[in-house]
Amino acid sequence: MSSERGKDIAEGSSGINPDDQHQPPTPSRYESQKRRDWNTFGQYLKNQRPPVPLSQCNCNHVLDFLRYLDQFGKTKVHLQGCMFYGQPEPPAPCTCPLRQAWGSLDALIGRLRAAYEENGGSPETNPFASGAIRVYLREVRECQAKARGIPYKKKKKPSQGKASDESGSTMNIS
Repeated sequence: MSSERGKDIAEGSSGINPDDQHQPPTPSRYESQKRRDWNTFGQYLKNQRPPVPLSQCNCNHVLDFLRYLDQFGKTKVHLQGCMFYGQPEPPAPCTCPLRQAWGSLDALIGRLRAAYEENGGSPETNPFASGAIRVYLREVRECQAKARGIPYKKKKKPSQGKASDESGSTMNIS
């Protein structure tokens, strides 16, 4: 056995199986999560009574899936009748429900939207790109922001006209 090992070293063999060197690279964290999300959504559709084929999936199925996911959420969303409604740091526990955070749902929809098209779906028929989904996500974001007392402020895009910005923002010292 030791003579073969010496022969391998002498011949320049690394001892690594050449087939191992041609494996595809490990998928990124994003790609792995996207695949898990896609499989989870597919399983959700199969578990519906009656099962829903992906070709017949529409935005209502996606909305139902998002609402279904709320039961696994970890974000406390105070109800309007709760004495802690609107407080970002409530001083005591309450019985308000745990929900999926808006940011998690938004990221999930982005991954599922991409996965749908990567799996042969047309951008025109993508149920994850529906206006109803955008409206739902906006409502969730606003509801959660109010419940926590944190106003959501949309990030402003930088203005395109630099010349007008520069002329108005410079101070002349005379």
